[in-house]
Amino acid sequence: MTDGSNGIRIAVVGLGFGAEFVPIYRNHPSVASVTIADPRASVRDAVAEAYSIESVYDSLDSVLGGPEIDAVHVVTGLPDHAEHVIAALDAGKHVACTVPMALTFDDIQRIVDARERADKTYMMMETAVFTREFLFAQDLVRSGMMGEINYARGTHFQDMSDWPHYWLGLPPMFYATHALSPILSLLGARASSVRAMGGGALLPENSGAYENTFPVESALVQLEGRDTIVELTRSLFQLARPYTESFSIFGDRQGFEWPQMESSQQPLLYTLADRSVDRGRPIAIERITVPDRADLLPEPIRRYTQRIADKTHRSFVQGGGHGGSHPHMVHEFVSSIVEGRSPIVDHVAAANWTATGLAAHASALADGEAVTIPRF
Repeated sequence: MTDGSNGIRIAVVGLGFGAEFVPIYRNHPSVASVTIADPRASVRDAVAEAYSIESVYDSLDSVLGGPEIDAVHVVTGLPDHAEHVIAALDAGKHVACTVPMALTFDDIQRIVDARERADKTYMMMETAVFTREFLFAQDLVRSGMMGEINYARGTHFQDMSDWPHYWLGLPPMFYATHALSPILSLLGARASSVRAMGGGALLPENSGAYENTFPVESALVQLEGRDTIVELTRSLFQLARPYTESFSIFGDRQGFEWPQMESSQQPLLYTLADRSVDRGRPIAIERITVPDRADLLPEPIRRYTQRIADKTHRSFVQGGGHGGSHPHMVHEFVSSIVEGRSPIVDHVAAANWTATGLAAHASALADGEAVTIPRF
């Protein structure tokens, strides 16, 4: 145990999406206490009452100047991620933060520098690399059953109409980590450069402060040391497509493909036969039920792969609970602190995954010119 003999003392800051994590932390066997913070009195009071939280604050600043805590989970609006993460690191706290890491290359570097100064844990809480679908595909890749991975595709379609104002006009690739991260993680690869194009024209009511005109962007991502083709597409507005955060990955022996309709279909597993019959080799097609991996978690938080206290929460209504990922993320963050190691999604991975999207938008603005992804 690196902090506090009786467990980690956690603060969750931002109680929109962040409210989902409060009961998971509260029930984690390595967590001693949970503090919450949100500027909205009605929101923080409701969460405090629902989960019997006594330590309640109205801002990150008040948390950092108030209770004795070891770690902060930042779940605030994406334009505030960099400043909030840096403030918490500079206060000597371990930090987890929702995606994306930041919205500029400079802010990514500032977070990396702050983590180095603090010598504390930073973890980007990327749901897509903790879903039951990802864990299933990870087992396939690690087993060698898929063979050589030649092609992968990541997509994230989501209509952001009526979301908070800072989503208006956001370049789609600025929030591309859900679609990209499973692929880079499965391949164990770093994205090195990207070519992208933007499509459509944002309507005035969907435009905002980012000087972006594209409702959808698509990219081809080049990997360092690998020749796998990676295709990436992200949309936020003006696309008649139901929500999905998906990845598909194809080797020369097996392929795993995300279902077209998440709510009514199961993923597909393809297996290429060893020998051809007449022309071409037959491919076996199987609809699979991806197992829940609550067995990987401490017993007190296993139930959170399937349900939460409030099923009406936005991430369950729109995202099906992100594939059971939330308790896995919490367990990884807490465990990395307790064990004194880097988390799976550390500052290096987070920087590359986030910067790939920033570089993709820069490429789209330059009519598809290749943009090198900085190394952090």
